Amino acid sequence: MRKGIKIGGRSGDTIQAAEGGKVVYSGSGLIGYGQLIILKHNETYLSAYGYTSSLLVKEGQAVRKGQQIATMGEGPERKPRLHFEIRRNGEPVNPRQYLPAR
Repeated sequence: MRKGIKIGGRSGDTIQAAEGGKVVYSGSGLIGYGQLIILKHNETYLSAYGYTSSLLVKEGQAVRKGQQIATMGEGPERKPRLHFEIRRNGEPVNPRQYLPAR
């Protein structure tokens, strides 16, 4: 079972990279995530951005923190949302502990 958080918004809202890194996946071949982007930040951490409508980066591309990488699409319930995950050494962790306080 995957872990992560659902972030609401409006279709077409900007999705930005949580941290700089390299795009290791950009596509729709992983079932259950819709269009998905995976960023590798270092040897320990990855972040994943699922249910996007526009993929604005390609595999192998370097991105910086805050760079627009996609736009928000719809999840399986047909409502706008982003599925956001962070993985440490391949294992999902609670992404809230890595995001700035709101």
